[in-house]
Amino acid sequence: MKAISQDALGGPEVLKMVETDRPEPGPTEVLVRVEAAGLNPTDWKTRASGGLLSTPPPFVLGWDVSGVVEASGVGQALYKPGDEVFGMLQYPDRHGAFAEYVTAPSRHFVRKPANLDHVQAAAIPLAALTAYQGLVDVAGLKGGQRVLIHAAAGGVGHLAVQIAKARGAYVIGTASAAKHDFLRGLGADELIDYRTEDFSEIVRDVDVVLDTICGDYGPRSLRTMRRGGTIVSLALGLFDRGVHDLAAELGLRSETMLVEPDQAGMRAIAALVEAGRLRVEVAAALPLADAAKAHELGETNSTTGKIVLTVPH
Repeated sequence: MKAISQDALGGPEVLKMVETDRPEPGPTEVLVRVEAAGLNPTDWKTRASGGLLSTPPPFVLGWDVSGVVEASGVGQALYKPGDEVFGMLQYPDRHGAFAEYVTAPSRHFVRKPANLDHVQAAAIPLAALTAYQGLVDVAGLKGGQRVLIHAAAGGVGHLAVQIAKARGAYVIGTASAAKHDFLRGLGADELIDYRTEDFSEIVRDVDVVLDTICGDYGPRSLRTMRRGGTIVSLALGLFDRGVHDLAAELGLRSETMLVEPDQAGMRAIAALVEAGRLRVEVAAALPLADAAKAHELGETNSTTGKIVLTVPH
């Protein structure tokens, strides 16, 4: 099969198309013919630095998959050949979505909603699960609460806005002014232009913060929160460890998290998609052979929504 691999860490130029063995599904696993694979910031960061991976190159990156079941390992009983599925591979060490085929445990996938094509479906899993797990599982977001979402127009952010609205929350987002109309269309109630306004001087009485940026955003976010609130931070490499201690002093809960494959979460996300309550914005869809261009685009940090690679067969 064809795959996008790299022999060294570095810029987008290290990515190249290679021929490699098609994987075989192990017990309870499925072999999926990849139709599209989503990109996330962790892809270009891992390409450049190795990220959280426990092994050096060569490797094939990618965690978001939408495709068609081709074969099953022994004991796999959820899917049959021809079933359309989407999901994410185990993060960080079970990567490999930027290829024509992948294998993974069957319960890392759910059936693709009929109202999604493969490009849209591939853009959803890792980002939506990050938002869902952070807001729902970790923070326990409830109807009527106030939530602050940073980088609200980004891959995780724009899905988090919709998940929070579906939970009945009042949603405040930080984003550049050019993206405010887009976010209002997704249901955001209040928007802060981070380029011209300091959210920490404006926003108050927040119950939940989803911090996708970290750095000084963590300490500044604590100033917006009411006692008993929860801040969930995602960018572990940029996280200020002092936020935990400061949060505790203020009577706040502070958590950092990594996203995990989660069939229950994916089913909830798929249900929101089917109900028309969650849609993904695809900034660009490029063929697998243009993976380096996709990484270059992602690294501009200027896109709205997600970048996807399509996989021709």
